[in-house]
Amino acid sequence: MKKLSGNPHLIKKDGTLLIDGIEASEIVNKNQTPFMIFFANRVKNNINSFYRAFQSVFDNFQCFYSFKANFLPDICRIVQSEGVGAELIGLPELKLALKLQFPSEKIIVGGPYLPQELIEKCILENIKEIVVYNLNHVILIDSIAKKYNKVQDICLRVNTQKFGSKLGIDLDVLELTLLKKIQDENKNVKITTILSHYSTQMNNFEQFKQNLRNVLEKIKILLKAGVRIENINLGGGFPEATIMPEHQLIEIAKGIKLILSNFDIKFKNIYFEPGRYLVGDAGIFIAKVIKVYKDRWIFLNIGNHICPKFAKASLRFYNITRINDPHKYKTSIAGIIPTDQDVLAKNYFFTKELEEGDLVMITNVGAYCLTFSNRFPYLLPEISLIEDGNITQIFDPLVHHDFSLN
Repeated sequence: MKKLSGNPHLIKKDGTLLIDGIEASEIVNKNQTPFMIFFANRVKNNINSFYRAFQSVFDNFQCFYSFKANFLPDICRIVQSEGVGAELIGLPELKLALKLQFPSEKIIVGGPYLPQELIEKCILENIKEIVVYNLNHVILIDSIAKKYNKVQDICLRVNTQKFGSKLGIDLDVLELTLLKKIQDENKNVKITTILSHYSTQMNNFEQFKQNLRNVLEKIKILLKAGVRIENINLGGGFPEATIMPEHQLIEIAKGIKLILSNFDIKFKNIYFEPGRYLVGDAGIFIAKVIKVYKDRWIFLNIGNHICPKFAKASLRFYNITRINDPHKYKTSIAGIIPTDQDVLAKNYFFTKELEEGDLVMITNVGAYCLTFSNRFPYLLPEISLIEDGNITQIFDPLVHHDFSLN
C-alpha cells in the first residue's frame, strides 16, 4: 500500500486507487467533473493530533477553529462535535456558529471591520472575546456594552511588523496614550488577551519564534502602560497536517513553552487558531483533462476561480486514469479561465502519457479554496462528504445555488 500526498485516506493498493476506502472508479463513475470530496474522519483525526500535541505540553491550551478556512456547515459541524471553539471574522460566520451550537464561551470574533450590528450580536450572545485591530473600536464596543449593562472582554490584535504589515495595533506613543485613556474611562470593556498572527504555511519553528517574540515585546510595552494581559493568542499559520506531522507540532509546542518559561510573565491561557491544519488535507478535487497542448501543457476543467493561488494550498496532482504510471515527467497545468494567468502548476512531475479525458486528482484543497474562490461564470462543483464508507452529497449547485454565507 502507498499513501498519496502523504494522506492515509488516499491509498494505492494492488494498482487500485482507494479514496477513503472506496475504489476511485466507483466514485468517479457516479459524478460529473469537476467535483469535490471531503473526508470527515480526516478532519477529526487532524483535530485529535492538534489537541494531543499541545495538550501534552500545555495545561492551559485552548483551540479555536478559523471558520474562514472553510465555512461549509457540514465541515464546521464536525469541528463543533469534537469540542473545538470558533474563531470568526463577521456576522454571517457568527450566525452559523451559533446555529451549529458552538458555546458562546468558545467563540472569539473580530477583524479589521467591526460593524455595530456584529458588535451588538457579540455582546448580546455573551461571546468570549472581540478581537480589535483598531483602538477606536474598543471605545465603540464600550459604548454598546454600556447600553446593555455588560462588560465585554477584548483581545488586542498587534501588528507583526512583517513585510510592512498594516494589520493590527502598533502600540506606538499615540496608541499607548489612547489605551491609557481607555483603561481609565471605559469601564464596560476589559482587555484580556493579546493576539499576533505572523504568517501562513509556517513550516519551521523560527517563524513561530518570531511571532512569539513579537507578542512578548508587546506585552512588555503594555505592562509599562499598566495593562496586564491574561491570555496569549498565537493565531494559526500551520500548514496542512500532511506537511506537518504530530511530532513536529509537539516540538513547536515545546519550543514555545521553553521561551515562555524564560520570560517572567504569568498568563492564564494560550490560544491557537488552526484552520488549514484541521481541514486543508481533508479535501480533494477530481477534474478532467480537456486539452493537451504542445510542450506538455494540459488544461483541466477547473481553474483558479475555484482553486485559487490566493489560497496558498500545497496542491498535489495525480493522473488517476493512469495512477500506476510514473509521475516523473514535467508538465504544466492550466485552468479554464480565459487568461494566460490561469496556471495551477508549472513543470509539475506528471505522467508521460497525456490524453483528453484523463481524470486528475488535486489534493490539499480543503482550506481557503472555497472561501477565496471567485466563482467566475462557471457552474460550481458538487461537494460530497465521506464518513465511515458512506458518501453524502452536501452541496448541489442546482439545488443550493451557492455555498456562500448569508
